[in-house]
Amino acid sequence: MVRAAAAAEKAGFRSVSIATSGFVQQAHAIAKALGMANLAVAEYPGVVMMDGREELRRKVTEVLVDNVIAGLAAPAQQSEKPSEPGSRDIVFKGSLKEVQEFFHRNLWSDGLPVIPPTLEEVHGFLRFTDRSPDEVIGVLLPENRQATVWNTAVNGVMAGCRPEYMPVLIAIVEAIADPEFGIEHAGSTPGWEPLIVLNGPISKELDFNCGSGVLRIGRQANSSVGRFLRLYMRNVAGLRIPPGATDKATFGYTFNAVLAENEDAVAEMGWQPFSVDRGFAAGENVVTVQSAVSISPACYSGGDTPESHMEAIGEIIGRGSIAYRMPTAAKESMAYPLIAMSPSVAGVIAKGGWTKNDVRQWLYDNVRVPAGLFEKLAWHTGKTTFSFRKYVEEGLISRDFWQSDDPNRLVPVFLKPEWTGIVVSGDPGRNQSKGYAQNQKQGVPVSKRIVLPRSWGPGIRG
Repeated sequence: MVRAAAAAEKAGFRSVSIATSGFVQQAHAIAKALGMANLAVAEYPGVVMMDGREELRRKVTEVLVDNVIAGLAAPAQQSEKPSEPGSRDIVFKGSLKEVQEFFHRNLWSDGLPVIPPTLEEVHGFLRFTDRSPDEVIGVLLPENRQATVWNTAVNGVMAGCRPEYMPVLIAIVEAIADPEFGIEHAGSTPGWEPLIVLNGPISKELDFNCGSGVLRIGRQANSSVGRFLRLYMRNVAGLRIPPGATDKATFGYTFNAVLAENEDAVAEMGWQPFSVDRGFAAGENVVTVQSAVSISPACYSGGDTPESHMEAIGEIIGRGSIAYRMPTAAKESMAYPLIAMSPSVAGVIAKGGWTKNDVRQWLYDNVRVPAGLFEKLAWHTGKTTFSFRKYVEEGLISRDFWQSDDPNRLVPVFLKPEWTGIVVSGDPGRNQSKGYAQNQKQGVPVSKRIVLPRSWGPGIRG
């Protein structure tokens, strides 16, 4: 909204952005980052979805209209963006404790201790890429800051990564800098967190965990690289919780450890790795980054047939974690849920002759929920004009979602079979799966090839 208003102002059209009380500070922070610090913002007091019809009418007529008029009366003007230190400037000298306090005061840390990014440490990371330190990978919103090879290395140091992780870090930054990813939405109220999926031989080379406890903090590679992404989104994109103002997660949760796929298990069962599903050749080093707005509980399943496992996955993951986000997915005509299966579960399914596409089609055909329930859930999230019929007529979703107005008719939880990701990982000795609901146009899955330096080999990795 504010970005659109800034574009309108620069084109010579007056604008006023309307925001509820909880978003006014965020709106001003984004406007400042865009170089229009005094962009007009009209406040609607309170929370719209908490007000009844009469209270809504009263606030609009008695408060909001006046705020809009006042905003129109004061033309916005472009302003200078705040100056920042250069990439190689020495910004502070002091003890380790003093460095930590300095970074905390400047909101440059995630609240945890950081490794000081000295020039020596940063240059150590740059040994693991052939790209210029000053190369601009992209521009990240909301603070409109350049993502560079240099600041990738800086944040890698701070997060506790090893220097040889640098090619992985660059690929991750390339993914979130891709416009398809939608980094500008990462401060939204659902509080989604990015999830990194890693494929390729580099996983073994750099000692990423793909077995028991794969998503637990503990293995340096999985943990520090996951932390790097959250730290990078904070420091470069500028997504900060209070006392910052650009991350409006109502609750949020902590960063995800990297989900590395067990490609040995995948090959043994005759499936292709997740990266091949994403369009790459088997054996390529690939990272995929997508949003995860909710995570299912551990889903246990048993039996020696694919159906016995799919029934549990469909009930616990499909009708549970994935279903709740489906109304938003239908409205946006976009959703990329991901299911992680332990090798034992995936192995039974594959042994039964099922491909990944068979799994996806089964979920689409069999995991269904009453349409009336979805419509109620949509209203609670502010989609007060939600209509399956409208979205079908507009061609946004298939006719499976509206063949009558019966609120008890069953509609799919998964929008399209091919949009469901499947990754094999975790403890091969347990019968569990885990589901991730993706947040539609926010954090669309983006995959990038990991490019190793020409000198890559045992010698350079020490």
